Amino acid sequence: MAQTSRGGLLERLATGPVIGDGSFVVTLERRGYVEAGPWTPAAVVQYPDTVRQLHRDFLRAGADVMQTFTFYSSDDKLQYAGHLKEVKESINCRTVNEAACDLARGVADEGAALVAGGFSPVPGYAEKGRAYVIGEFHKQLDVFKGKRVDFLLGEFFGNVEEAEWSIEVMRQSDLPVACTMRIGPAGDLDGVTPEECAIRMAKAGAAVVGVNCFYDPFIALDTVSRMKNALDKAGISVHLMIQPMAWHSPEIRNDQRGYSVLPEFPFAMEPRLLTRAEVARFARQAYHMGIRYIGGVCGFEPYHIRAIAEEAA
Repeated sequence: MAQTSRGGLLERLATGPVIGDGSFVVTLERRGYVEAGPWTPAAVVQYPDTVRQLHRDFLRAGADVMQTFTFYSSDDKLQYAGHLKEVKESINCRTVNEAACDLARGVADEGAALVAGGFSPVPGYAEKGRAYVIGEFHKQLDVFKGKRVDFLLGEFFGNVEEAEWSIEVMRQSDLPVACTMRIGPAGDLDGVTPEECAIRMAKAGAAVVGVNCFYDPFIALDTVSRMKNALDKAGISVHLMIQPMAWHSPEIRNDQRGYSVLPEFPFAMEPRLLTRAEVARFARQAYHMGIRYIGGVCGFEPYHIRAIAEEAA
């Protein structure tokens, strides 16, 4: 586990902003290392130098966190994507998560950054139920504990119930727990409001809650504002986190399906891309709102993260 004078996640959040990293699956797909559609992180095994360099680019741009490239890395998802049939011995939950941890740690130690072990939705959630999903999360947790990551981060959950299950598993370690959902003002896929989602994640034990992906920064800010108001009203004290996508999307504000309904997705999103100035404005608004973990996901290139870091300096 990293030991630096700046402390761990919660200590850093208590004294100032923490800058997250940016896009991996989208950026690496554009470079030819990830397959669009499955969006799985097999590249950590197949192309480790490429993943390492992207981590390094985000570190140099100012990121304080190297999140493991373990998005969609459960055996359930890898099997669904066809990896377990093709290269079972080299591409599975354990090998992918171990390789991702090693890559993230190697770069994090170059700049006193923290390593976040990342959890994401399990495709079998809807059909296979709680015990199955929790079992998939435990496979990742075992690796993250063995590799001594600095904190745990669940992200991209479309249903607050699955987010709660991930938090339940993450809390079985002694590490700080953060959790975000891919929701906008309309709430989760079952219609649970952002307010209730925030309260449920906090009550489940997450020390940091918020949103990621699916919507642009300014829609995301509105969503987190609603979360904050509900948490304050309930007397619940947690840190707030925001990692939106980097594409303007005002027309999907109230569509729970997010960017997936945009006609340009995934291969023609460039005209929607945020400028560095817009990202700096987003970061400023987030900070003034009281959000202390600020980063990005799909579409956020290292220069976007640099804009956040410069604004936070």
